[in-house]
Amino acid sequence: MADPQREWLEKDYYAVLGVSDTASVKDITKAYRKLARQLHPDANPGDAAAEERFKEVSSAYDVIGDDDKRKSYDEFRRLGPMGGRFGGGSPGAGGFSGDAGDIGDLLGGMFGRGGRSGRGGRGAQQQTRAQRGSDLEAELALDFDDAVKGLETSIQLTSEAACSTCSGSGSAPGKGPAKCQHCNGRGVLDDNQGMFSMSRPCNPCGGRGSVITDPCRTCRGQGTEVRPREVKVRIPAGVKTGQKIRLKGRGGPGRSGGPPGDLFVHVKVKAHLLFGRSGKDLTLEVPISFDEAVLGADVIVPTLDGDTVKMRIPGGTATGKKLRLRGKGGEPDTVVTVEVAVPGELTDDQRAAVEACAAASTQSPRSHLGV
Repeated sequence: MADPQREWLEKDYYAVLGVSDTASVKDITKAYRKLARQLHPDANPGDAAAEERFKEVSSAYDVIGDDDKRKSYDEFRRLGPMGGRFGGGSPGAGGFSGDAGDIGDLLGGMFGRGGRSGRGGRGAQQQTRAQRGSDLEAELALDFDDAVKGLETSIQLTSEAACSTCSGSGSAPGKGPAKCQHCNGRGVLDDNQGMFSMSRPCNPCGGRGSVITDPCRTCRGQGTEVRPREVKVRIPAGVKTGQKIRLKGRGGPGRSGGPPGDLFVHVKVKAHLLFGRSGKDLTLEVPISFDEAVLGADVIVPTLDGDTVKMRIPGGTATGKKLRLRGKGGEPDTVVTVEVAVPGELTDDQRAAVEACAAASTQSPRSHLGV
């Protein structure tokens, strides 16, 4: 197995996942999931090349899919081999330049270990740091009524999740990991570099301090699998298109005992045939006739739950006037905008009535214009 430090220099994890080194976490995760589904051993039984590529993709994501590891990886590749070789040495002699202790701390920090050992130094006994699982995103389309009133529903998604057979342990059911004999369960091996001592992860156990002797057949010891799953979600009343609902702990599984990530549900609300929304209120346009606008009337209007209510139109109501219907039982109010309907064609009787009204009118609606 390759030395992790040298592997970081030789492997371009961005190229492995097919993304640029400036790619966002979201794009990196998206690329990983796509490749993981294509290369998973269950989808390619007996294909050793696909299995090896799957491991390579998983290793790449394990590094650049984690913010802290990614920063260390980028910095380590930027520095290169630190003057041409790994190991200790004096400045100007092909070894490290600068303070050797500081460089030891830097490399130790990059690989999850302590730096200098001995008097005044920091120990190298820290175990592999637990990694939080990745955050996931999903979309949910809601009917207008459900968005206004709220509901409990479920969403279906396919993602990396804890193995359904071994519950994420990586070991076959009823079995457990054994202490690594190479590092005696420490997860690190000391590497004397002359002026300082650096600890590196134990290769056989990957820094975990334990090894899986009887791997789970479903996940092949990985502890995770890409599979469809159902997640229940409670939608609060009043959500709108563009809102995100966070489901804590329902994202990707953690590694090395780390907590799972979160799931962010993006809400998209379908339009309603009659109703709209403005802030916390429902909106509704109601057409009325000319005589109803002038004389006033009681008109029947629909409600969101399918019932109807009677609304009073005051006499002298103009187009665009807003009237408020109070909601009942915790439902939002409905702001009704009145639109006076002007007929396109008139019967003879209607025309005569309108002309009589015009002849009886003594005030111009444009008198304030001074014309």
